[in-house]
Formats: sequence, structure tokens, C-alpha cells
Amino acid sequence: MSQKDANNKNDGTCGDERTGHRVPVNVSNDVGDAVKTETSADAASESPSGAADTTVSSKDPKTAMSNLLVLSGSFEVMDNAPSDGSGTGKNVSLSDRGNRSDHAEAGFDVTLSSEAASGNIRENQNAGIVENASADSETVSSQSARPTPDFSRFKPSEALLKRREWKSRIMAGVIGLAFVVAMIPLISLLWTTIVRGVKRLNLNFLAFNMSGVIGGMPTPSGGHGGIEHAIIGTLEVTLGAMLISVPVGLMCAIYLVEYARGGKFAKAISLLVNVMSGIPSIVAGLFAFSLFAILMGPGVSNGFEGSVALSILMIPTVVNSSVEMLRIVPDDLREASYALGVTKSRTIVKVVLRTALPGIVSGVILAIARVIGETAPLLMTAGFIVTTNWNLFSGQMTTLPVFVYQEYSKMSVTCPPNAGPGCVASIPTERSWAAALVLIAIVLVLNLIGRLVQRLFSVEAK
Repeated sequence: MSQKDANNKNDGTCGDERTGHRVPVNVSNDVGDAVKTETSADAASESPSGAADTTVSSKDPKTAMSNLLVLSGSFEVMDNAPSDGSGTGKNVSLSDRGNRSDHAEAGFDVTLSSEAASGNIRENQNAGIVENASADSETVSSQSARPTPDFSRFKPSEALLKRREWKSRIMAGVIGLAFVVAMIPLISLLWTTIVRGVKRLNLNFLAFNMSGVIGGMPTPSGGHGGIEHAIIGTLEVTLGAMLISVPVGLMCAIYLVEYARGGKFAKAISLLVNVMSGIPSIVAGLFAFSLFAILMGPGVSNGFEGSVALSILMIPTVVNSSVEMLRIVPDDLREASYALGVTKSRTIVKVVLRTALPGIVSGVILAIARVIGETAPLLMTAGFIVTTNWNLFSGQMTTLPVFVYQEYSKMSVTCPPNAGPGCVASIPTERSWAAALVLIAIVLVLNLIGRLVQRLFSVEAK
């Protein structure tokens, strides 16, 4: 380092090597100082060479140096420690190289401050905000300019509302009329059966059979015959049919829903079940009669043969209703049971069947109501007798439908001239109506039992 550079470093000035003029330049880093560049005419006059004193203070030395670069065009930076030792400063030696004298002669003052710089920044920010606001206003105006649908155009008129009201009333009247038309035959049937059947219905009629009955003459018990043997035959034959059809139909439904899952064999079984549901009852009677004739010889007739014939008619109803009920059971219940490690068979018995039990019971009751009034297959299989037979597997048995058919086919009997008032010529018709009323009562009791079973074993939803 030369002696001249050392002097420059010590006094904190910058000089021109050609003319020997020196300019004091101070750069400080004090927070809050403004960026100032002061060039006064008095300082130029005090300096023998007309040089100007330039003081630059800034928060950022790089900003100050950039300002000096703009003013002078060339500069030198030399480190100089502050005299008080309070901080670190930088002395900048600036070589004006010809422009200094022009500045001094002009005698102008130049002040660059951080406030002005920040003002410029704020102006730029404000301009950007204004531009953004104008863009947002243009967007809002464009959105507001979009067409708004006029929903009032879709409001129905008063005439249209009146037409709709009249149509609703007309349809409600038609539906109500259809309900009344559907109820007329049922009410008429029940009323006729009750009025005509209650005339002969008494305890003697329920407790005795037709043994010892001759024409319209009264029996030793004081009555004119009874249906005790027909009631027992109906209950036994129907119970036997139910014991055959319910397990077979339920297992078939479980296979179709839980195991087959829509396979070809399952589709074939479903087709056969649907075909069986349309078979005439007389065909089922012929099938049972032929089956027992082959197995036990011709001429065999017993109550179990009638149960087989009725079970053929019950199986399709049980299968279809059980399949629908099993499909309603959510798969989540099955998956939850499997997740707990329960086997498939136990899941079906404890979860699936328990959930679908009310619907299955309803299907069984429907199947019983379907076959309990059948007459043709029982005439061919179970036969007709006037005495009571408690053995389902031996001998003929009389059921209520067959009894009604036999008695109503007689229409009336002939009373002898000396029979007296105890002889009733229309007793067969009266007995048939009373037996029909008892049959309806049995079906009603079975339905009530089924409803009770549904309520006891149904799964309550919480």
C-alpha cells in the first residue's frame, strides 16, 4: 500500500490522483438514518478546488454504494474503523473523474433518502393494488353481466294448479273405489259364511263326528252330526305337509342364496320351483297317488299320502318366500360373524335365519293358507270316512274341505212322513256352511299364531 492510499484510509476521504483534490465521503449503518447525499455550494467554496462534501447514510451499505455509483460513475471502497469503537463503518473513497467540478459549479444539492425510496415503493404497490382492484371490478362486472334465469316463468298458473288438484281428487276417488270393489267380495263371503254357518255351529257340532247319522234325523247326542273327525284330519294332514315342505323348502332357499350364488344349477332349480308353483292341485294328487301305489301297492289311501300331495303344493311357496327373506339380510351381518371366527353353517343358523325368521314364518303361513282348503288331491289320496281316525299313516281320513264338498253335494235329505219336527231336510247344506266357517276360523288362528311367532323371534332394530 502506498503512502497516498494510507492517507486515504486514515482520513476517510477519496481523492483524484490527477488533480489532487479530495472529497470526504462517509457511509454509516445506523438504523433509522436516511440516505442523504448533500452537495452544497458553501462546501464547494470552502474547498480550494471547488470539491463537494458528500455524506451517504443508509441502512444497507449496498444501497448507498449503488446511489454513489449512479452519481459519480466510479468509486473505491476502503475500510475504516470508527473512531469511537461503537460499531463498524465503511469509508468510501470516490473518484469523480471530471464530473465533480461540474457539480460544484452548478451548486446544486442532491438528497436521496430512504423515505423517497419507500415512497416510490408504496406508489408502485398502490399502483399494483389499483390495477388489481380494477381487474377485480372488471371480473365482478363481467359476472354481474351474466344473465340471471327468471324462475318466475316456471311458476304454475292458477288454472294448472286447479287442474292438478282435480286430477289428484279423481285419482284418490278411483283408488278408493278400487279398494271398495276389492273388499266387497271378501266382506260378502265372510258375512254369508257367518250368517249361514252360525245357525248350525254349536258345541255338539264340534265334538261329534258323522257316525250314526241317518238322513236329517237327530242323533242320540241330540245333534245332527258333527265335524270332529274332519277337524282332526285337517290338522294332522296339514301338519304332515308342513313338516315335509318347510325343511325342504327352507334348505333349498339356503342353498340358492348362501351357496349357489347364481350358478347354473341354481338357475335350473329356480326354474323348476317356478314351474311347480303353477301345477294344478289335481296333478299333485295324482303324483302322490301314483307314488304310493308304486311303493305300497294299488288302492292305498291314508292321511300321509294326502300330506305328500299338499307338500308338493307348499314347497314352491316356501322356497320363494324364504329366498326373498334371506336376500334381505344384509351381508354386513354375515361378514361380521365371519370376522369373529364363526363358521358358515353356524352363521346361517344363528345370524341369517334368526334375522329372516319373521319373513319365513309369514311365507309358511301363506303356504298353509294355500293348501288348507284343497279338496281334489285329498279326495284321491286321503279319502273320506265318517268316523274319527287319529293315525295319519293308516286308513282314510276326512278333512274339512272334503267334508264341505261331500255335504254340499247332497244339498238336502228326505224326511219320512212320521219323522216329526226333529228331521231337518236342509241339514247337509247347514253342516257345510258351518264347516266352512270353522275352516276360516282355523286359518285365522294359524295367522294369529304366526304373528305371535314373528313378534317373539323378530330381531329388534335399535
